[in-house]
Amino acid sequence: MVRHLREVWGSYLSPMLQRPKRLQVAALCYRDRGDDREVLLVTSRDTGRWIIPKGWPIRGLSSPEAAMQEAWEEAGVSDGHLETESIGTYTYDKTLRSGLPVAVETLVYSVEVENLEEDFPEAQERRRKWVSPSDAAGLVQESELKSIFRTL
Repeated sequence: MVRHLREVWGSYLSPMLQRPKRLQVAALCYRDRGDDREVLLVTSRDTGRWIIPKGWPIRGLSSPEAAMQEAWEEAGVSDGHLETESIGTYTYDKTLRSGLPVAVETLVYSVEVENLEEDFPEAQERRRKWVSPSDAAGLVQESELKSIFRTL
């Protein structure tokens, strides 16, 4: 009987009670220095961990355009070549203001940075730095994002 209940729970009830993942968009900003590629990381505002610019979709903007808007607000990328196809996704748990964690799936768009401003909306709230993709993979926490960096 217990085995049967576990099967019903695992196959039917548990999936029905899980909330779907929320969606965010992110910009993987990069520049080429001769034969070397560098990616731009920023710190999160809450914990100071290294991330890429990301945020919620923005009404009136496509997903890649919203990712570019996040690159401006969080990292100061004022001009760049934006790819319109996602280069990958990663998931993570985000803690909302209410304290509840939600699963988030993040679509990643690449941006070849052409201009980086010193004065941007979140300049006083974040640090940023250019690193190699392999160094970036060692600095971020999300395993799927590490994999994206390793494929660059």
